[in-house]
Amino acid sequence: MVNHNPIGLFDSGIGGTSIWSAIHELLPHENTVYLADSKNAPYGQKSKDEILALSIKNTEFLLEQNAKIIVVACNTATTNAIKELRAQYDVPFIGIEPAIKPAATHSKTQNIGILATKGTLSSELFNKAVEIYQDTHIVEQVGFGLVQLIEEGKIDSPEMTRLLHEYLEPMIAANIDYLVLGCSHYPYLIPQIQKILPKHIKIIDSGEAVARQTQKVLEEKVGLNPSGGEHAFYTNADPKVLSDILHNQYEVVRRDF
Repeated sequence: MVNHNPIGLFDSGIGGTSIWSAIHELLPHENTVYLADSKNAPYGQKSKDEILALSIKNTEFLLEQNAKIIVVACNTATTNAIKELRAQYDVPFIGIEPAIKPAATHSKTQNIGILATKGTLSSELFNKAVEIYQDTHIVEQVGFGLVQLIEEGKIDSPEMTRLLHEYLEPMIAANIDYLVLGCSHYPYLIPQIQKILPKHIKIIDSGEAVARQTQKVLEEKVGLNPSGGEHAFYTNADPKVLSDILHNQYEVVRRDF
């Protein structure tokens, strides 16, 4: 089954490009459309109703671009809106959730840390996932301020370093051996995080798992693109931030939406 239409992805900003990169690496011939709703970032401090309204707006934009599948490349939007999106639209949706399962399954200390947004950690979907692993102590930490700094291009700033020390040191003290990154922005902080964590603590994000699931749904239900690879990037804020995270390899178009 062949389908040349693009994969659509949206996030509250530039963080979902970590998911885009994983999908592009696995499926290099697929066309993609990426939407960065940076004007409304971060989603993590918003109400469920606000997150749902923004997710519907983003979905409508991607459907206008003929997206054949939509990747909700945002943990907060997935945990708060994907159920309603799937009920409202016929297009398949791929969500991104914190990778608690591999961390809890492989942990030897039975202590794992999760760094995520308030919207993700307080969501019904996340709490249902946590309930499964009663034997594992999960140290939850809201990453207040991290998304804003990433959106401002301040990944290596002293303020970022200070916040990461504040959030990670209690996890180290709690004897975690896995750190789950529960926001698609956070993989861009891995070099910073690795400087703080002891070497035995493994870091897990969801990029590869989301890419594999996207491939599976395309193969089984939607259709793959055997040749191609055109990519469109849209933002409703300063295009330079998104362009910089993409190493200026792609044109970024500013749109008000």
